[in-house]
Amino acid sequence: MNSANKIVAGWLVLVCVVIFAMIVVGGVTRLTHSGLSMVDWKPLMGVIPPLGEAQWQETFDAYKQYPEYQKVNRGMSLDEFKGIFYWEYGHRVLGRSIGLVFFVPFAILWLLGKIEKSLLPKLVIALVLGGLQGLMGWYMVMSGLVDMPRVRHYRLAAHLMLALVILCYLAWIIFDLWNLEKIKVPHFLRYLSLTILGVASLQILFGAFTAGLRAGLGFNTFPLMNGRLISEAATTMTPMWLNFLQNGVMIQFVHRWLGILLLLLVLLVFGIEVSRGVSRRLIAICGSLTMVTLVQVVLGVLTLINFVPIALASIHQGVACLVLLASLLLVYSVCVPARGDATGEV
Repeated sequence: MNSANKIVAGWLVLVCVVIFAMIVVGGVTRLTHSGLSMVDWKPLMGVIPPLGEAQWQETFDAYKQYPEYQKVNRGMSLDEFKGIFYWEYGHRVLGRSIGLVFFVPFAILWLLGKIEKSLLPKLVIALVLGGLQGLMGWYMVMSGLVDMPRVRHYRLAAHLMLALVILCYLAWIIFDLWNLEKIKVPHFLRYLSLTILGVASLQILFGAFTAGLRAGLGFNTFPLMNGRLISEAATTMTPMWLNFLQNGVMIQFVHRWLGILLLLLVLLVFGIEVSRGVSRRLIAICGSLTMVTLVQVVLGVLTLINFVPIALASIHQGVACLVLLASLLLVYSVCVPARGDATGEV
């Protein structure tokens, strides 16, 4: 890797770290019910918080006009309002910081000729995706400012998944810049690797549905749901498929067992690679993926049985990002043919 690509890769790693922090802070913002405390969207001027008691009171009065105060937080003091306001404020400022951390170095490196021509359109796409993420965040918040003081779980999931798409997109570019070794494996291992990435993505999607519906606050036992494998409440909606999208009980059921399925798939691939003993690097990747997946499953169970404490739930969301990135690295390593190798098959 040449020196210019090292600089670009280092910059993109920094962007990924800030995006990771943004995802974790976003989770804390949701868990502390702070996301609806800022009722307007000022992309440029919103970086400055209220200054002085008069501005604070004006901001608080604006908040009082919306359902969350009227239906949930009526009687809240100004000091209590500041507590939730600063989480959402920090989340938005961090989002703007990502824009600066990405755009300013991007412009400088481009003007200095440090960005390869083939890489330029990929980075422009990343910039556009970042702008769309900001719009998606406000679109999500708007859903909780109408009648029900809760953002729609579909929009919450879209907001999280787009953030993860951006994170994975940049990680893939970083893998390319690092020129990571491509490892030849049989076809079935490639399919298993792609399946792991797909299940991990689906698991996170259902995790977002679970969070948006606050479904983790019910049936706080594991592995059974209060003595049953699946509660009767999981199938109350008709048609049946609607339960998988809107029924919190079914969504929690799917979320918990997708996690177990993911762990089993990861253990299977790790066991196969250890038995094959062909590539130490691939064994290390699979071992790391196994470790973070196991930690994630344990965190998920602890979060559930302890009624979703903020600290555990936040760590659970952060480790989900690591599971997804480790799955992506596995796919990149075994599913992308090396240059000059059309198949990559052993």
